[in-house]
Amino acid sequence: MKIERKDFDKLNATLHLVVEPADYEENVKKQLKDIRRKANIPGFRPGMVPQGLIQKMYGKAVLGDEVNKAINKGLQDYVTDQKIDLLGEPLPKEDSEQQVIDWDNQTEFEFDFDIAIAPEINAELNDKTKLPFYTIEVSDKDIDEQVKSYAYRFGHTEQVEKWEKEDMLRGKLTENKENGLVIENQVLNVDIQKDEEQKKLFLDAKKGDTIVFNPAKAYQSDVELASLLRLKKEEVAEHDGDFSFEITDITRFVSAEVNQELFDKAFGEGKVKDEAEFRAMIKADIEKNHLLDSEYRFSIDAKEAIMKQIGEVEYPDEFLKRWLKETNKEMTDERIEKEYADMLKDLTWQLAKNKLVEKYEVKIEDEDMKNYAKEVTRQQFAQYGLMHADDSLINDYAERLLKDEKQVRGIFDRVLENKMFEAVKANVKIENKTISFDDFRKLFE
Repeated sequence: MKIERKDFDKLNATLHLVVEPADYEENVKKQLKDIRRKANIPGFRPGMVPQGLIQKMYGKAVLGDEVNKAINKGLQDYVTDQKIDLLGEPLPKEDSEQQVIDWDNQTEFEFDFDIAIAPEINAELNDKTKLPFYTIEVSDKDIDEQVKSYAYRFGHTEQVEKWEKEDMLRGKLTENKENGLVIENQVLNVDIQKDEEQKKLFLDAKKGDTIVFNPAKAYQSDVELASLLRLKKEEVAEHDGDFSFEITDITRFVSAEVNQELFDKAFGEGKVKDEAEFRAMIKADIEKNHLLDSEYRFSIDAKEAIMKQIGEVEYPDEFLKRWLKETNKEMTDERIEKEYADMLKDLTWQLAKNKLVEKYEVKIEDEDMKNYAKEVTRQQFAQYGLMHADDSLINDYAERLLKDEKQVRGIFDRVLENKMFEAVKANVKIENKTISFDDFRKLFE
């Protein structure tokens, strides 16, 4: 195949392709032979259809398909061999004077494709670049709050005689009018009531007491009132008077005691022997999570520094907008104009990452993928309260994650970016700063 390149400027060029018989003939013959072997045509035994008939029936379609394959391969090989950093994909030239192809007689086929070349991106940082890295302090207050969280997570409910804030009431709810509503075994949460005067009616309430109150005033929401009265939202207006609530049960949630039983439930049996070790383990967990927060903040600061250094970038706008429309049916002119600036920012960042990955020779090993998959699994388990799941369970779920093609692509991209930022960190001047978590959160405001 002959390919000639014509540059219009540093970002736009045209490739002129001449597809020759050597590029497709052998494959055409192979395909037609395969079709003849499999063809099931009335009047002929399988494999005995005359080759001329096969050529007449399928020749043009097979030729067109193989020429198209040759074009794709030729373009791909040329771009690779010439080390052209393309934006998007080659597009058939719009103003091409390509004549109608005579598939019966032509043996050479000429095509023109427009290509866009990625601009040069200067994404390098050096040891003169100063970037902050925040070490987040773990205070006694942070540890205390986590101790309370563990105690709450492994707490239990118990029946009590007298109501206190956050207790749940259960009983019989009766409307104080003739033929009024009667709702058995209803649960009542006083704390979500909006009216303070109605809430006061439940102060010092005890099991067996009957409290008279007005649900319409207490909740001030047709949705909540409908749920309480087990009615449709449209029906609650007829029930705006007083109700009696006869208390049959009072349930209180009690946090677990900070003792060996809690230590075992939180971290595994026998792994923590006393409260001091419990707090130390909690501190280590918080520090681990804070380190992830710190790395995330560094990635933001590093990205800002890189993008600032790059500055304005010139792009082949006409080609890119055309490519967006031709490769995405939902991409209208209006949408492109609205989103194009943000698209270019994302494109600039992607080019910058590619440059840095190449510069720092970032490589992804299987172990990197496995470790990240395990970390993702640990975080997912933690969301469901499994803070310290068994390693075998973590490994099992991580392996499942790595068998999902979509998940693997996401993990690869994340690992590549993380390792790229690690390389950036190793090549700039880091200003270590110790900061409280409250102040750290303000960095994102």
